[in-house]
Amino acid sequence: MTDDELIWRIAGGSGDGIASTSQNFAKALMRAGLHVFTHRHYPSRIRGGHTYTEVRVSADTVKSRGDGYNFLLALGDSFARNPQENAYYGNEEVKPLSENLDELNDGGVIVYDSGLLDTDDIPNFDERVEENGWHVYDIDLRTIAREHGREVMRNTAGVAVTCAIAGIEPEVIKSLMDDTMPEKIFEPNMAVFDDAYETVLEEYDADAPDVSVPEGEHDEEQVLISGSDAIAYGALDEGCRFIAGYPMTPWTEVFTIMSQNLPEVGGISEQVEDEIAAAALALGASHAGVKAMSGSSGGGFALMSEPLGLAEMTETPVVLVEAMRAGPSTGMPTKPEQADLEHVLYTSQGDSHRVVFAPSDAAEAYKQTRRAFQIAYEYQIPSIVLYDQKNGGELQNVSASVFDEEPNADLGSVITEEELVDAPHDPSGKYNRFQHDVEDGVSPRSIPGQKGGRYLATGNEHMPAGHIAEDPDNRVNQVDRRMEKMEAIRADLDADEETNTHYGPEEAEYGIMTFGSQQGTVEEAVDRLNDDGHSVKMLGVSEMAPYPIEEVTEFVESVDEVLVVEMNASAQFRGLTQKELGRYGEKLSSLLKYNGNPFEPAEIVDGFVTSIVEDGTLPGHETKFVPAASD
Repeated sequence: MTDDELIWRIAGGSGDGIASTSQNFAKALMRAGLHVFTHRHYPSRIRGGHTYTEVRVSADTVKSRGDGYNFLLALGDSFARNPQENAYYGNEEVKPLSENLDELNDGGVIVYDSGLLDTDDIPNFDERVEENGWHVYDIDLRTIAREHGREVMRNTAGVAVTCAIAGIEPEVIKSLMDDTMPEKIFEPNMAVFDDAYETVLEEYDADAPDVSVPEGEHDEEQVLISGSDAIAYGALDEGCRFIAGYPMTPWTEVFTIMSQNLPEVGGISEQVEDEIAAAALALGASHAGVKAMSGSSGGGFALMSEPLGLAEMTETPVVLVEAMRAGPSTGMPTKPEQADLEHVLYTSQGDSHRVVFAPSDAAEAYKQTRRAFQIAYEYQIPSIVLYDQKNGGELQNVSASVFDEEPNADLGSVITEEELVDAPHDPSGKYNRFQHDVEDGVSPRSIPGQKGGRYLATGNEHMPAGHIAEDPDNRVNQVDRRMEKMEAIRADLDADEETNTHYGPEEAEYGIMTFGSQQGTVEEAVDRLNDDGHSVKMLGVSEMAPYPIEEVTEFVESVDEVLVVEMNASAQFRGLTQKELGRYGEKLSSLLKYNGNPFEPAEIVDGFVTSIVEDGTLPGHETKFVPAASD
């Protein structure tokens, strides 16, 4: 371990304030000029159950969680089930300590609340401490908290102990406490902090561990933000004024943020009885002339299949959000996975057509959510923003200038009442909303209430005015026109600044491809591989549909072999790439992970070196290598 970075893990039970404490800790260090990145691990329970958050801190840009960690603050689980002999879930109270030892790096620090935890309950604890050179601090945080306030303030005591050992100036934390805490709890928390901080300096050897926080300075203002925040803010800035949804982890965070902010801009949020109703309401709001969105996760999004198909057939613009989690069925609701790619691309019957973005981080989530709205409303098509629990929940510092863009309330390809006067109409007087021969397949839509703009919107195939029609010629014309939009959208995206990310030396020998939340981790792995003498570059793809065939083809052809990194068991992104390119199966191999935890940079480095360079076999079961078709 060195002073290049601190990877701090705070562990406790759900309901113990682990998320809020880690968020404030990260924000304080960001304010001090450092780059931060968090990783959350929590169970599918409201109260109790082992949970932790990692905060990775560095003077340099941080794109991913690290390899293991070097500082553990174990608070115990205040809401653990009653520990009984031979209990099915074991002794939950001690899990915040016992279940975090395997990933603690050699020479690391353990601070645990001796008021709640007893290391005698952990087999071979002392032997493991000696073997790994860990520095252990058993401090009665609960008693310190109770002396000055309430037991929940032991989190503050733990942060103070961290400051004393890692060399963090107390004022860094205290200034944030002063800004965020009401006066009635600020004073007792300050007393708890000072007591714990002085206790460590006076009674323990705080200088023994080789762990500290580096010094840093930002060139411009930073904000601490998650992918969920960014999706919501992108939607708001793009003029979204209606959202309907039903809570489902991890999509709920976007829904909550939107619901909190929409009333301030004159918008409406509706929590409804199920996801079918949610998507249908968003569709109705958009039909009525409002930028609208909905979303869900996994099984909830499956219920949106019929409204999604209706949006495609009626050519009603709408933006849907799909937050992936480990499945199928209920699966592991709070764990990340990237196994909904095919589900999102192909759900709904028939020759469906939709746009799908898969942003990698908060900055991309903001920009691509805005782009999703622009395309949806210009081309009258559903747009989907696909992400997962990892980039939806992890916090990172982002330059505030990323979000300094003008708002856009434009409804896209909507016809005006003046234009309707000369627009083609059916003999019945209805507007020919679904005209055959139009540019880029887009027939301008009217809004209910416009004079001369009435038409029928139906899920059946229809003639230009919207009446149900099963004439073969009309069917071919309508399908071809709708599909023509995808070609126009692809050309539109190609003309944009790069949505997909190229990283590493242009003339590299090998390539790594990925999509979505793994991109930052892959970038760090690429840096390490090149530093070690390998020749590797990366392509991170965000445009899932329409797929960037030319760009990906050029990347694959430029290297000898490509390793495709993704979090699922069936290599869905690799399969999509081979389907769209129609070749290169002999060049594409896979590195997969699907145990509920995201990749660490070292796992990608090891996977590449062992499988691609050395043609060996990966040990253990954390990751899985699937060779190219010709191997």
